[in-house]
Amino acid sequence: QVQLVESGGGLVQAGGSLRLSCAASGFIFRVNAMGWYRQAPGKQRELVATITSGGITDYADSMKGRFTISRDNAKNTVYLQMNSLKPEDTAVYYCNTRVTIVSYWGRGTQVTVSS
Repeated sequence: QVQLVESGGGLVQAGGSLRLSCAASGFIFRVNAMGWYRQAPGKQRELVATITSGGITDYADSMKGRFTISRDNAKNTVYLQMNSLKPEDTAVYYCNTRVTIVSYWGRGTQVTVSS
């Protein structure tokens, strides 16, 4: 079955960096687009970044220039490098993919940015 396992979250000071990882299994990773989303307390889940099977990336406006999504097809892993973190980046970050018509989510990893 499809599994997405996020890791790399934690507590960081404003201005710091974190690198999130999402290990994928149960589907043909290299042909699937992947995405990172986040959900802050009391807010709706929002798109952070996506990457196609061919490596084309897209970002939410507030993340452009600070976050970088990448993938390693040999390791079935997608990454999110987050720099210049702000307190408003505090959220649970989720990995996502769609296999046929079904959307799959990981359990998320908590990122907390202190001011």
